[in-house]
Amino acid sequence: MAHTKSKGTSKLGRDSQSKRLGVKIFGGEKIKPGQIIVRQKGTKFFAGDNVKKGSDYTLYAAKAGVVKFIKIKRPTFTGRLKDRKFVSVVSAK
Repeated sequence: MAHTKSKGTSKLGRDSQSKRLGVKIFGGEKIKPGQIIVRQKGTKFFAGDNVKKGSDYTLYAAKAGVVKFIKIKRPTFTGRLKDRKFVSVVSAK
């Protein structure tokens, strides 16, 4: 037999740590090679010119320059056109 009365259970206390996802360097800002531009789960943003994609879908700069975000219509596997957001690094002049 229990020595204390039952106090019930809490449905709270299971909150996970935030993953700090999102855009780290915005359009028009200068960037160095290797700096992270976007941290994401899946491909919300796609890699454009002078940008590489990491194994966890992180986009980072391959060359120094200025970050540029553009929207391009690209066909899906069904042939339907869909807006895709691309991130590029253009040389700073």
